[in-house]
Amino acid sequence: MTDERIEKLHTSVLPAETLRFLDPKPGEVFIDATLGLGGHAELILNAEKDIRLIGIDQDLAAIDFAAERLKKFESRFEIKHANFSDIAAVLKSLNLPEVDGILADLGVSSLQFDSPERGFSFRFNAPLDMRMNAEPEIETAADLLANLSEFEIARIIYEYGEERASRRIARRIVERRERGEPVKTTEDLAKLVERSVKRKKNEKIHPATKTFQALRIAVNREIEILEGFLRDSIDHLKSGGRFCVITFHSLEDRIVKQTFQKLSGKCSCPPRMPVCICGAEKKIEILTKKPVSPDEKETEENPRARSAKLRACRKI
Repeated sequence: MTDERIEKLHTSVLPAETLRFLDPKPGEVFIDATLGLGGHAELILNAEKDIRLIGIDQDLAAIDFAAERLKKFESRFEIKHANFSDIAAVLKSLNLPEVDGILADLGVSSLQFDSPERGFSFRFNAPLDMRMNAEPEIETAADLLANLSEFEIARIIYEYGEERASRRIARRIVERRERGEPVKTTEDLAKLVERSVKRKKNEKIHPATKTFQALRIAVNREIEILEGFLRDSIDHLKSGGRFCVITFHSLEDRIVKQTFQKLSGKCSCPPRMPVCICGAEKKIEILTKKPVSPDEKETEENPRARSAKLRACRKI
């Protein structure tokens, strides 16, 4: 595959800003915990001589692309097939207790989003899958809609998608299921949501966007594993090590913000609480007082970057 085709498939978000906060130096070791197609990894490896990088990804298709893209770096680069939440186990397997920098870009890769058969997007009619790791034992989005209660479906859509019509959508999904017509494809779900959500005039975002986001998060357990990953990553940074996290929706950003605050020593307990019980401890220095967002030029060139937010910290 040519470099040009790879670039068309994926444009790395906030590349200059990410590199600035990671501040790579010769001989340092980095982890790209969400390797994807390797755009950020390539930037880091090109930044200085003798940098070593370990890429982690759960998507075998993405790993194949990244391996081809980054093969020019030879022994300075290696890939581990795992979920980003397994970062501690990956480092243990490499006998690498600490690293100089870690990056996590929590967005869906363009390879996943633009592959019709993966079932991430309502732009294509395909089986409702949404698994980033397509192992047989992992439930698909269609499996969740076939097995969960109406209450649980509504909860997922409301909490992870912030969709106000979550109860109406869940009720219609279960009604179809009870008629022996379960929702199995992206087209089925998109049309059901369109009938359930009142669309505002001049609304540019498709009414099914929030529901699809919510199911993707649920299938891949993105929220429930995030805080543990953040803490594990900071634990495995060297003193002075840098950590960058790029999020794409408010739930993720809130977790990153609150976890960073706790680990910077900011106590969130009520003022009269005699002893801190919130878990605040001073392990890091926050480098971004506010999240860094793409500028107008980047969002024009890469519309998917519009909701990206970068937060960074340094291990004390």
